[in-house]
Amino acid sequence: MTRKYYLDNLKVMLTALVIFHHSGLAYGDGGGWAYTPSNPNEFMPWIWHFFSTNAAFFMGLFFMISGYFVPQSYDRQGFTQFISKKAVRLLVPFAIITAFLSFVTGSPESGHTWFLSSLFLFCLIYALIRLACKNHNYGKTPQLNLVWIAVFAIAMGIGSYIIRQFYPQDKWVFFSVFKFEPAHYLQYIMMFAIGVLAGRFNWFERMTNRTGLTALAIGVLLCIGNYVRGNGAWSGFVWRWFGIYESFLCVTLCIGLVWLFRQIGNWDGKFWHWCSQQAYGAYIVHLFLILIFQNLLDAVWVGAFGKFMLISILSTVASFVLTWLLRMIPGVKKVL
Repeated sequence: MTRKYYLDNLKVMLTALVIFHHSGLAYGDGGGWAYTPSNPNEFMPWIWHFFSTNAAFFMGLFFMISGYFVPQSYDRQGFTQFISKKAVRLLVPFAIITAFLSFVTGSPESGHTWFLSSLFLFCLIYALIRLACKNHNYGKTPQLNLVWIAVFAIAMGIGSYIIRQFYPQDKWVFFSVFKFEPAHYLQYIMMFAIGVLAGRFNWFERMTNRTGLTALAIGVLLCIGNYVRGNGAWSGFVWRWFGIYESFLCVTLCIGLVWLFRQIGNWDGKFWHWCSQQAYGAYIVHLFLILIFQNLLDAVWVGAFGKFMLISILSTVASFVLTWLLRMIPGVKKVL
């Protein structure tokens, strides 16, 4: 399988966005974030737009990119090796972070590594399906087009709308250290499935410019629509139908971003190759570094936005560098 540098580069950008997102939680309505600024002026009321838009798509995009590489990985390795490698790669850091967080908080807590346990579950289900369908003939391979994108978005939107009648956004379900958010979980399942289909049928490479550009334009317009929400009729409409609105934003923007990076982000160089190698580990370690920098710089005043940007940049750089240092330890590369 030819290396898809544009997916590597997109994943690097996406990891940085996650770090910026978590860095900003302390300076907005971040819910149960572990740090609160001592200066009440370090608050940005507008940043909820940033949180809402990010949450609408960025974890779904992570699942889609992860799913893209699963079919070829299974083809090369087979069931046993595929699952064993996924267990090391996903469950080992999940167990380590969960043990640490549970010790610190005094209660079962997996933090942001819920993504790892869910991704392993999805990979396991895929592997079991492949094991049961060894001789399946895929027949004529379909091409990703606007009709398929609309079908995915509609199905996700209707399902998400129904789920949110019982489990609103930010309500989590816990099974000891394993947790998930029902409001977004259908999105994650479907985006992983889209990634698997894209990997099997080479959708991303075969996607036409018309399909990619249209999807990107719709996704960007829906992002703008979410950013301009205030307290008027438009905001009420979006809030009423947000499960559907968010699903269309997620599917179109994620596919559009893949197309955009395929067109202009397929660069390869030592720096970007280095970044792509550290991106996974940066996701795992970034939360702790954010909290360290926020506490160390609590007394520094550079304005609320300045503090947000300072913490975000420092945490991003430090997360990638720390991962690079950790990967020098023998055996760590198998996990990070």
